[in-house]
Amino acid sequence: MSQVFRRNHLRVVSSSLLDTASLAFYTRFKKFKRRDHQCRAFVKRVVTSRLFQIIMISTVSLNAFFMVLWTSYKVRYQLFRVLEISEVIFVSIYASEFSMKVYVDPIDYWKDGYNLLDVVIIIIIFIPHLLRKIKDKHYPYFNIADGIQSLRILKFITYSRGIRTLITAVGQTVYTVASVLTLFFVLMYIFAILGFCLFGASEKGDLNNWGNLAVAFFTLFSLATVDGWTNLQQQLDNRNFVLSRAFTITFILIASFIFLSMFVGVMIMHTEDSIKKFERELMLERHVTLMEEKQVILKRQQEEVSRLMRKQKSVDYKSFSELVENFKKTLRHTDPMVLDDFGTSLPFIDIYLSTLDNQDTTVTKLQGLYYEIVHVLSLMLEDLPQKSQSSQRSHDE
Repeated sequence: MSQVFRRNHLRVVSSSLLDTASLAFYTRFKKFKRRDHQCRAFVKRVVTSRLFQIIMISTVSLNAFFMVLWTSYKVRYQLFRVLEISEVIFVSIYASEFSMKVYVDPIDYWKDGYNLLDVVIIIIIFIPHLLRKIKDKHYPYFNIADGIQSLRILKFITYSRGIRTLITAVGQTVYTVASVLTLFFVLMYIFAILGFCLFGASEKGDLNNWGNLAVAFFTLFSLATVDGWTNLQQQLDNRNFVLSRAFTITFILIASFIFLSMFVGVMIMHTEDSIKKFERELMLERHVTLMEEKQVILKRQQEEVSRLMRKQKSVDYKSFSELVENFKKTLRHTDPMVLDDFGTSLPFIDIYLSTLDNQDTTVTKLQGLYYEIVHVLSLMLEDLPQKSQSSQRSHDE
């Protein structure tokens, strides 16, 4: 009893020491401040840039193309050296990408599932090289290690928002699909035992398709997919089973037209929801980008007004309108009219009112032109009957 108490006491003490050490390490690491802010910001801009994404997508595509060439023994023999050099280049690019992303954010990097997928792919890439270093060249599982290299193409997922949206939709349907598949398994279990009792237990039974529960499950799967069900039914008809057609039709109606349609419907519903969510995110990103551009323009205009106001104190302007005219020269034709947080300054109010005056003047001139056009058209319409009468008289003469 005392030995058990001592062991438990040692376990408690060791666990408490481990927790204390881990807490102290986390606290010290949290207080650690990086001093490479400029380099980190530069690497982050590179990793998140559009050019870097294009380079990585091109690399993955080229790697997939070289793997297709590798499957041909003749091409592999002729381009052996090229394939080896390209493999070194691809592995170097993938490792560099991993190092840059970890350098930018060494903690939050591991919280993203797609980053973990990249880590798994990198581990898979290094498996054949490690096996060639550790094992003999005739190691029997080399083909498996080479075959799983096709998973490299999954790196497309990291750089494709559309594919990530579909994966999210599939992930949201896991619970519902699992419930549908569980109910479908229960249905197949019932019909498998029923089919074994009806068509496989008797002396004249179809042992190849209904001889045991495992074979009956496989036969029901063929019926559910409506693949070769007529041949299966023909074998039952040859043995003169009375309830065979009713059994087959009932199972196909329930399994194929209800459960499989339900499965497809659930997938479509969640996919549409994910696509709508993706579109909302794109609209929100556009709005955020527009607001950032607006803030940049607003800040530039405010700085320009402040500069002119300071200049007015040092240089004696003749009038306030001269200051406003100088500010107008700093505006660009692509600048939108920013009303928020800027309408309280006097130069802006004067510019805005002058813009409204110009608009009123333009509208007045357009109205005058409209009235003149209408007047000319009315005169032309009045002259038309006289011209027609004169032409008719000349024709009669």
